Amino acid sequence: MILATEAPANGGSAVARHDGRVVFVRHALPGEKVRVRITAARGSYWHAECIEVLEPAPGRVDSLCAIAGVHGAGCCDLAFADPAVARALKGEVVANQLSRLGGHQWHGEAEPVGDDGPTGWRSRVRLEVGADGRAGFHRYHSDELVTDLRCGQLPTGMIKGLAEQTWRAGDHLHVVTDDDGVRHVVSTGRDHRPEVLEGDYHSTQWVGRRRWQIPVTAFWQAHRRAATLYSELIADWAQPAAGSTAWDLYGGAGIFAAALAAGVGESGRVISVDTSRAATGAARVALADLPQVSVRTDSVRRVLAGERSAAAVAVLDPPRAGAGREVIDLLAAAGVPRLVHIGCEAAAFSRDIGLYRAHGYAVEQIRVFDAFPLTHHVECVALLSR
Repeated sequence: MILATEAPANGGSAVARHDGRVVFVRHALPGEKVRVRITAARGSYWHAECIEVLEPAPGRVDSLCAIAGVHGAGCCDLAFADPAVARALKGEVVANQLSRLGGHQWHGEAEPVGDDGPTGWRSRVRLEVGADGRAGFHRYHSDELVTDLRCGQLPTGMIKGLAEQTWRAGDHLHVVTDDDGVRHVVSTGRDHRPEVLEGDYHSTQWVGRRRWQIPVTAFWQAHRRAATLYSELIADWAQPAAGSTAWDLYGGAGIFAAALAAGVGESGRVISVDTSRAATGAARVALADLPQVSVRTDSVRRVLAGERSAAAVAVLDPPRAGAGREVIDLLAAAGVPRLVHIGCEAAAFSRDIGLYRAHGYAVEQIRVFDAFPLTHHVECVALLSR
């Protein structure tokens, strides 16, 4: 059918309407006339994909990713949008989610992370190996792989030579180009331990003058500029007093713990918590010279329930699903007066903001970062005080 698109929707689609029914159209911008194919019917709304643009919006450009699109990989779902237009749309989506789910009014645009442009920003990627032994990216919501690896997110040379080789079917290839410019390739599979194919099992990452050795298979910010940017923002917003206690929750490898440690000083205390043994192991090594930092491999919920010392500030960087009611209830019960909350999914972030507000927290600042250019994803950071 032919539809006219209206507003952007969370998840990268544009909203259209047909006989009163909402239709979420992928690969379309607001303000376009498009021919679509319905891909799923879910009661009161449909999902569709744009198969022809009849009247393009001013922000449409030639795709910045060679393999994205309706018949391509699911990697870069906004590669056809001018980067400035994409940042404005992302801001609109976050504003809508905050209003609907968080009861908070905010207006703005997603900010670029660094000045390197929208392509070649990724520092790490995971590829899956198909039955034919070739590595590839998944198509959108599909087990089928695209074995053309020219994704616009990847810097030159990152996957050089990998498309021409064959690998063990069913494995995953973890590829990292670290801050020292070294490429690491590690293979993982259900029937074998991680196997280093190139480089080392640990990659070198720097934030300021501090060095981390991160397992190639462990989490680190995908955008090569993001870790430093977020660390500087946390140091600016958290502002723990000397001698106070700070909580670094879902702390990963301890990037934010390092920033908090500088604020509390040697007389203070930082508790960094994460469930990942690989991440907390890397944190203990990287922060070994900071006696005020205690790294715990545990769940945030369990640590908060058992912690008796008051915290002056808490920094949270939860997974995509957000922190959720139970964790936020515990923070409020502990009386933490200052919070910095980070979220990589607009709806989950907005729901968490609503939970904080219900406990009497006020939103002082929000910044939204275009940390995943060419895609609909964003990183949101909020400063809250009670």
